[in-house]
Amino acid sequence: MAASGHANIDNLTPNLQIMIHLSIVITNWVAMGLMALYFALVVSCVVVILSENRNPIRSLAWIIALLALPVVGLVFYLFFGRSLRGQHMITRHNKRKLMHHFSNRSVSMEKLHLSAGERQLVKLANSLSHSPLTVNNDIQIFTEGREKFESLISDLRLARHTIYLQYYIFDDDETGQAVADILMQKAREGVLVKVIYDHVGSFSASSSFFRRMKDAGVDTHPFFRVTFPQLANRINWRNHRKIVVIDNEIGYIGGMNIANRYVVGMSDGSAWRDTHFRVRGDIIQSLVYSFAVDWYFLKKPDSLLPLGTVPHELRNDCAMQLVGSGPVEVWNNLSLCFLKAISSARKSIYIQTPYFLPTDALLNALEAAALSKVDVRVMIPARSDSRLLLLASFSYVTRCMKAGIKVYLYNPGMLHAKAMTIDDTFATAGSTNFDFRSFENNFESNLLIYDRQVNSRLREIFFSDLKQCRKLKYSEWKSRPMPQRMLESFVRLFAPIL
Repeated sequence: MAASGHANIDNLTPNLQIMIHLSIVITNWVAMGLMALYFALVVSCVVVILSENRNPIRSLAWIIALLALPVVGLVFYLFFGRSLRGQHMITRHNKRKLMHHFSNRSVSMEKLHLSAGERQLVKLANSLSHSPLTVNNDIQIFTEGREKFESLISDLRLARHTIYLQYYIFDDDETGQAVADILMQKAREGVLVKVIYDHVGSFSASSSFFRRMKDAGVDTHPFFRVTFPQLANRINWRNHRKIVVIDNEIGYIGGMNIANRYVVGMSDGSAWRDTHFRVRGDIIQSLVYSFAVDWYFLKKPDSLLPLGTVPHELRNDCAMQLVGSGPVEVWNNLSLCFLKAISSARKSIYIQTPYFLPTDALLNALEAAALSKVDVRVMIPARSDSRLLLLASFSYVTRCMKAGIKVYLYNPGMLHAKAMTIDDTFATAGSTNFDFRSFENNFESNLLIYDRQVNSRLREIFFSDLKQCRKLKYSEWKSRPMPQRMLESFVRLFAPIL
């Protein structure tokens, strides 16, 4: 066949022979050029990975993927492996201008009955996230979406000056339409309404839904719009925060997005259990600051100032800080705060999370606490909105129980609450899941609360939910089928990008 092919070429005219040989040479050179370009890209990625000095295991995994999986490894790295550390969400000028509003708001810890560990946690949070400690605060806890949205809609209707609203998911279902209608009405009345929604999280909502709000005067913008060619630059970095500020007086923060399932439950009729806060007081300015930073990150005009004045004195001394975290921060802010709080525990650690994929440091801290006879309990859903994340979560359970950590499966439906109480006075809740994505890839925000009453209330909620859980037994769990365990372990390999 080859000989016949050469014979056929030899029978062609000299000009055609030259053209064919030339095309073969050009094709070979193009192929070599593409291979050289690909090799250069791989080498460049390896150099970047090494220069970032990240976790050695993760760095080695990415290098192996780049070298062992041609093209596929490179694509996965470009989408999921790169770091945004060192980038700035806000200019130094704007940051100084915003921080000026917080210069005299931090209170002395000497007036508060905080443990040594809590005092260190306050200092850590302030160092990481410029989070002033505030005590002039009031907080209301919601565990049902219907109650939360009734309260939110009522407060939105009473807005007189400003509404700042930010959600990971802003759906265009009945709940989303109800909120959107009020926002449009308030904008027509002259209220300054600004909305940030995550483009990927809210992808199911139609573009006309947001266009209708914009046409009505609502200043609406997606966070990290995912379009070509910015696809690889943006798809892995999501804004998971859920924050509302009304008239610089009332705020909302927690785990609930804007969607029907938070009100009526899942499609099969099962419950959707979550935790959300309504807050008033000095903490409001921290919420506004968080929103303003994200607004500036979108390169929007400096139109948020003035940020408002310190609210009237409340007859409450609920101490709290707002801590933000994200892939552009120098440190993994919330991961470090969680680690510090867990390491300081003396009696109890109660965690509710929809996805339990802890970092090695956090898992070691929980194990150390349990082995030190601290009462450590972790509650996760028996059924999840993400089968893969649930499988990955299960892969950590055996090791946890072996250390003495009590693990519970929530049976009524999807447990979406993101809350942790430690000992008698500390609690935290917000948008942060106990997983890699929240700690490293997402923009998140949590309240750190130093208050005995709030801690007691969240503990009551935890133990109320506990009555509807199944406690896992180590002997039964470790004997589950081998294929199930292998599948869980395999999915766990992808935990950092799930």
